[in-house]
Amino acid sequence: MADKTIAIVNTQAPFSNADGKEALDAALIFGSYEQATSLFFLADGVFQVIGDQNASAIEIKDYLKTFSALTFYDIENIYVCQQSLTERNLTANFHIDNIQVLTSKEFSQRLHQHNVIYRF
Repeated sequence: MADKTIAIVNTQAPFSNADGKEALDAALIFGSYEQATSLFFLADGVFQVIGDQNASAIEIKDYLKTFSALTFYDIENIYVCQQSLTERNLTANFHIDNIQVLTSKEFSQRLHQHNVIYRF
C-alpha cells in the first residue's frame, strides 16, 4: 500500500485564533514521521504566509517564524490560492520560500490528489 499523502488546509488568519499554529504544529509532526505533507492556504488563511507581520503589536507569540522549519521536515509543497490573494488585495510578498500560487481550479485539483485532508 502506498504511503498516505496529507494535505493541511489553512483557512484562518494568523492570530485570530489558535488554528494557524495548530495547523503548523500538525504539519511538523507529520513531517517528523516522514509523512508526505502539503500545506494549502485559502481564504483568510493566505494572511499566514504574507511577510512583514508584527505579532508583538498585539502582544502574542509570533508562530509565523516557525514556518522556516518546514524545509527541515521536507515539507516543500506549499500552495496559495490566487483568488484568495486577489480578493484580499494582497501581493505575493511571502515570508516562506517555495510557495506556488495556483488558480482556484489548480488549487482544487492539487488538494484532491491527497489521501487525507485536514482543515484548520
